[in-house]
Amino acid sequence: MKQKILLIEDESKLALAIQQGLYEANFETAIASTGQEGKDMFFANDYDLAIIDINLPFISGYDLIKLLRFKDKFVPIIIITALNQTDYKLKGFDLGADDYLVKPFEFKELLARINALLRRSEMKPVGGEKMMEVADLVLNLESKEAQRNGQNISLTSKEFLLLEYLLRNKNKVVSKEEIALNVWEIDFDSQTNVIEVYINYLRKKIDRDFTPKLIHTKSGMGYILKAD
Repeated sequence: MKQKILLIEDESKLALAIQQGLYEANFETAIASTGQEGKDMFFANDYDLAIIDINLPFISGYDLIKLLRFKDKFVPIIIITALNQTDYKLKGFDLGADDYLVKPFEFKELLARINALLRRSEMKPVGGEKMMEVADLVLNLESKEAQRNGQNISLTSKEFLLLEYLLRNKNKVVSKEEIALNVWEIDFDSQTNVIEVYINYLRKKIDRDFTPKLIHTKSGMGYILKAD
């Protein structure tokens, strides 16, 4: 059965080109040309992945991501846009996007990112593993929920993936390059501070109001999750 993708893009020529490429890659792709149309289609159907432009008529891509996340917290979302500044990327990730691709791009790069996200969304906990923990922090891999000292902690999809990676490597220093490869699955731009920003997001949520502190920085090397 073909996996279904919703493409929300108001540039009809680009949308049709992407749809054709995805058809040849054995995906079924529906196109919406406005944010409102994309919202209506997403709420009326089930999709395996959504691709969203930022500058859309009626409902912006950013507002659309919030609406889509209200219906489905975990469906992979890729942003495609000409806006390439770091702040735009951070806003997209903070709202719940999983990846961000700047126009113009090669179709094969979009396809690689689609396949990576779909593989990740289909992954089952390793060896039947359902829970991960360190100190009083607990991560539920099935419900995608986190708790610290019995308190629920709300995480975006990207924050959850980053925390899961740190937990899988607890007591081990992981570099920014390793995080970029395993959490974002791309060769990350070393000139941006996206990873530092997301580490700070996690610290505010899981460390600021709790002891012991769990996320530590190793200067010049990376980060380590451990209970001191």
